[in-house]
Amino acid sequence: MAQKNIYEYDAKKLLATELPKYYPEFNYHNKLVVIDCDTDIEKAVSENSWIQTEKVVVKPDQLFGKRGKANLILLDASCDEMKDFCYSNLDRVCEIGNVRGELKRLLVEPFVPHEKEYYVSITSDRENDIIHFSFEGGIFIEENWNKVSHIPVPLGTDINSFDLKNKLPDLGDLEEILIPFIKGLFQVYINQDFAFLEINPFAITKDKKIVPLDVKARLDDTATFLHLDTWGNPDNPIEFPAGFGQVLSEEEELIRELDEKTGASLKLKILNRDARIWTMVAGGGASVIYTDTVVDLGLGNELGNYGEYSGNPSREHTEIYAQTIIDLITENPDPKGRTKYLIIGGGIANFTDVKATFAGIVSAIRKSVDKLKKANVKILVRRGGPNEKQGLELMKQVGEETGVPIEVYDRYTHMTRIVSLIE
Repeated sequence: MAQKNIYEYDAKKLLATELPKYYPEFNYHNKLVVIDCDTDIEKAVSENSWIQTEKVVVKPDQLFGKRGKANLILLDASCDEMKDFCYSNLDRVCEIGNVRGELKRLLVEPFVPHEKEYYVSITSDRENDIIHFSFEGGIFIEENWNKVSHIPVPLGTDINSFDLKNKLPDLGDLEEILIPFIKGLFQVYINQDFAFLEINPFAITKDKKIVPLDVKARLDDTATFLHLDTWGNPDNPIEFPAGFGQVLSEEEELIRELDEKTGASLKLKILNRDARIWTMVAGGGASVIYTDTVVDLGLGNELGNYGEYSGNPSREHTEIYAQTIIDLITENPDPKGRTKYLIIGGGIANFTDVKATFAGIVSAIRKSVDKLKKANVKILVRRGGPNEKQGLELMKQVGEETGVPIEVYDRYTHMTRIVSLIE
């Protein structure tokens, strides 16, 4: 599973179309307008006349939380107040936690008067999907986490026959509203391949209608092909934006685009372009282990990247990924002439074809012999899995044929042993 965050706008639009299939009483207003730096605000207002007649809410929609605590939400605002807020905040640099970034995207929606706020979210672990519910929703949910009920639902369970009532706190006269709503939300979560879904808060209006006020969500983007009629529609695909404050380099953008074109997983985050140690690690878990090992050995400031390739990527995609890493490690030779290290590591694969992926890596090495030597790069390899003997042999051969120093280790060498070989 590759979990990717989506905009609140898209999450609410998806709920608006899908939740009524399981909870017909859900009748979302669907009044949502995105204002970004290129938006003609006057035109947006004229095309959405409700902004002129209703009180509105304005808030950033850029994948960061605690917007209320950061005083970045305008509530119960008039049209003029909304416009002033947009003009004042778009392009403004903010610091959220330890991350600085520009406000580039605001969401405008109707203000919903309410007296009480509720919390619901759904997450998953290896054995269960888990429903989380509380009467204490809102910006202080973390401080009130002890008041949240956590209900594990075993994978594959028919939620309609699941005894949710007796696992939740006493809902009182809201039982007939909340039970069907939560069960319907659960079905949307499962059927649309959400990896995380949180509504914090939601309100219940005087006429007993549920309104999601704030939504955070992640989708399993490897399931895109299953949802061509909803969020995976190739003519109008849902957007998976970068995190707040994150500006992708040309190389990171290339790998992100490649990742979106395959059912495999290809990830790259550049940490230090001048670093001596770079990794090309198979598997998300292995990437964490190798990175931790580099840091534990006191070499964290020498680490150039964080990333992984997994899910049995094709030879062609692996070659592009490898070429990108090689181009980065050779871009700036060490000014002191020290050896640079490329760690091609991983555990013992279950189904990733080591020979096929290594054939892609070998091809990239052959195309980069001169610059690998000029940058004084040494390659350390450790891998196991299907066709590992043939794959490792390819690595040995390309080292012998090209003169690029390559040390090759199989599954019988401890996975992170090669990190200790760095001098």
